[in-house]
Amino acid sequence: MKMKHTLKYSFSFLLLISLFLTQAQETVLKNTSKTKIEGEIPESPKQAITKVSTIVKTDSILVKKDRYGLRVGADLYKMTRALYDKNYKGIEFVGDYRLTKKYFLAAELGNESKTTDDTRLNTTAKGTYLKVGFDYNGYENWLDMENIISIGLRYGASTFSQELNSYRIYNPNPYWGEMPTIVSGEKFSGLTASWIEVVAGVKAKVINNVFVGFSLRLNRLISNHKPANFDNLYIPGFNRTYNGDFGVGLNYTITYFVPIYKKKVTPKKE
Repeated sequence: MKMKHTLKYSFSFLLLISLFLTQAQETVLKNTSKTKIEGEIPESPKQAITKVSTIVKTDSILVKKDRYGLRVGADLYKMTRALYDKNYKGIEFVGDYRLTKKYFLAAELGNESKTTDDTRLNTTAKGTYLKVGFDYNGYENWLDMENIISIGLRYGASTFSQELNSYRIYNPNPYWGEMPTIVSGEKFSGLTASWIEVVAGVKAKVINNVFVGFSLRLNRLISNHKPANFDNLYIPGFNRTYNGDFGVGLNYTITYFVPIYKKKVTPKKE
């Protein structure tokens, strides 16, 4: 919806500029036609041609420059999730740097604590993670728009601990009922995991240099150091593990763009 409003305002802006340029050209032509009537010294044909060509050249060439720099911010989804999920605490900082017209170097750094209450296990995972990779912007912006519709790739790595809060022993013949829950408190430190992450997302400029973004992520584990006797039900940065090696995630970000330099856009030759 915000992108539609941005396009709407851009079209309005283009229309106003076109009307302004048309009015300016008409004014120039009227002033030129009044030269003989007002008794001014007429221009020679050569001077008139030079003046007209200069006006056309000035009006037709619009130099467009793309801004290059660093965009930094945070994941609002992780920051606000603790308000409605008492078993979760987390924070993630995000950033990207524009390498070329279409490619951005991207990274995310975060810390999470998540308690998972499974059928037989209750565990708490705590740790830090880092993701690095790139995004490709497939959206063709108009004029000074800087919106992004991207697809990208990340390599993620996490170091974390798992605490076994409680568990229940499986009883295949529950004639006398279920076995009681056993409180443990055993902690396993120095665990690690790594994965590949495919990212599809959108970033839209809402005000000058401020962007909001949303992305969906599909993860595939490469390595997973598990504790003894149970699995990593949740890996910080990877999220919950589904079907062993696969996971999904999302984020909702707000970022600020710090421009470093500008680069002139070369028009495409038809």
